[in-house]
Amino acid sequence: MTRFRMLVLFIVVLGFISGCARQTGPDTRTEDERVIRELEIEAWRALETKDLERVMSLYAEDAIALYPNIPLLTGKDAIRERWRTTFAKPGFAISGQSLKVEVSSSGDLAYAYGSSRSSVNDATGNPVPDKGKYVAVYRKQRDGKWKIAVDIANSDLPVQTKQ
Repeated sequence: MTRFRMLVLFIVVLGFISGCARQTGPDTRTEDERVIRELEIEAWRALETKDLERVMSLYAEDAIALYPNIPLLTGKDAIRERWRTTFAKPGFAISGQSLKVEVSSSGDLAYAYGSSRSSVNDATGNPVPDKGKYVAVYRKQRDGKWKIAVDIANSDLPVQTKQ
């Protein structure tokens, strides 16, 4: 084989290999982080105003939720029912804030975590406050929108055992 043919073959193979290499798009993590911070603010406003449909618009269809003292919730319908029931409890109030948002280098997953305060009335009508924390794992959907895929919350207060 002549040197010219070897050079042409090398160029063709090199072109094929580089064409097959994974093409990465622009790094959108800064913009994605901004979007998720805005979603976090929207989520807390929706929770504070007990706007069920607005809250549910933030979840992926296949989302899961891990909330205190209940079994794992799978799917948007189960999560919707839990929030509907919670919003209906006498004296229920909630507030919180995101403390950190980070987007993965792959650009398809992110997480946010923060703190929360809530209250619900006990059987005698007295408010029972709670302080806690949460983690929300976001997944970028096919349409480019970020949705909550995993929602985790727990209390900072010690568990009360029945005597």
